[in-house]
Amino acid sequence: MEPNPAMYNQAALLIHETDPFELKTCAVPIPVLKLYESDIDHIAERLGQTTGETPGLFHHAPIVIDLTSLEASDEAVDFPLLVRVMRDSGMQPIGVQGGSGTQQQSAESTGLVVLGKNSAGERKRWDKAEKAQAKSASNRETKFVNQPVRSGQRIYAPGADLVITAQVSSGAEVIADGNIHVYGALRGRAMAGIKGDTRSRIFCLDFSAELVSIAGHYKVTEDVFRLHRGKPVQIYLQIDRLNSLIVAPISMNSIKGVRLD
Repeated sequence: MEPNPAMYNQAALLIHETDPFELKTCAVPIPVLKLYESDIDHIAERLGQTTGETPGLFHHAPIVIDLTSLEASDEAVDFPLLVRVMRDSGMQPIGVQGGSGTQQQSAESTGLVVLGKNSAGERKRWDKAEKAQAKSASNRETKFVNQPVRSGQRIYAPGADLVITAQVSSGAEVIADGNIHVYGALRGRAMAGIKGDTRSRIFCLDFSAELVSIAGHYKVTEDVFRLHRGKPVQIYLQIDRLNSLIVAPISMNSIKGVRLD
């Protein structure tokens, strides 16, 4: 049987007309390093301690540097040195957010991308977005997972709360745009409010997490909250100058917690 040249030419034409790539957005959680001072030596010391306690956790991870707390003082930041320190710790700084105009220009001259200029108009847009988030939270759907989340698995609840009626193993990730409820042991990583909802919370009956995050604010657990390990807790973001994560016992009168800073 002789091959049909027309068939091959048509196939070649289809291949030629196919786009060589697809450009789209995706929800990828990126850790944020929020600076409260510009002393690079002190920052390097603390980074060494953090990465030493959790080796490999942020290895080769893209990191955004948050300059919001330094904006008012307009402190000079030695970005070339900061970038070198972060890379020596295994991190990959990709850009900055917040900060004064001078700080942003300095970051750009080092090759960092400025993510979102801090203009008054942008702040108004963020305020509107936060109000919209609060309004939509009451209408948020819920995703249920009724089996254990095993090491290496990632569960994401887009536009929803996430309820897991089993344990989350070490090495697993559970992510939600809203709240996360784990009715079992939380031994992996939990990231709530992944798109910036600062009102989101994490609840679990057995707290042994590797990492928790609310709206991009991260805190590794090993160094701070042994007090609550293995106990039922809730985790939320206290909006203040430090934007601290709070771990508090679950009870009807739960008003006191442990500050993670």
